[in-house]
Amino acid sequence: MSILADAFDKSLGLRVRAEREGRGWSLTDLSERAGVSRAMIHKVERGESSPTAALLGRLCGAFGFSVSTLIARAEAGPERLARRADQPVWVDPETGYRRRHVSPAAAPAELVEVELPPGARVAYPAAAFTFQRQMLRVGCGVLTFSEGETVHRLEAGDCLTLGAPADCVFLNDGKDPCRYLVILLKGERYPAGL
Repeated sequence: MSILADAFDKSLGLRVRAEREGRGWSLTDLSERAGVSRAMIHKVERGESSPTAALLGRLCGAFGFSVSTLIARAEAGPERLARRADQPVWVDPETGYRRRHVSPAAAPAELVEVELPPGARVAYPAAAFTFQRQMLRVGCGVLTFSEGETVHRLEAGDCLTLGAPADCVFLNDGKDPCRYLVILLKGERYPAGL
């Protein structure tokens, strides 16, 4: 692991701990809410483990915000301008999935640029989507996106608004990387009954 990755894992761990303690939760409380073992949460909080996208999705689902919000908070800054060189980037150690938090922390929506390597598959539980509205826009490549039982094959230029919260899978079954933008509307929840 690089020095920068080590430093980011420590920063991310401190942020997870701050979010947990800020809610008055014990390790057991977060473990039960997120479906993640106490031991793994403890390793993440100490910066001893580089968490996967799925693990971060579970933790963030328990906290009630997106993975990109957690990453942005770990990098903290109330700026309105986010220069590319300063945008936090996180790579899932399991899949090589690369996630860049594009938007400034003060923006009314979050923009997250994702590169999904060929053959990569990333799954998130429905709990990761219950507190937000999202859209996906594919920039290049092909993304096979499963939303519960519904499967969408998205190509360059396609844009999808996610439906009611469901378990989701992002899959690149092609030979080239797939790049897509995730747009998250802050403070927006999926309307009941739709």
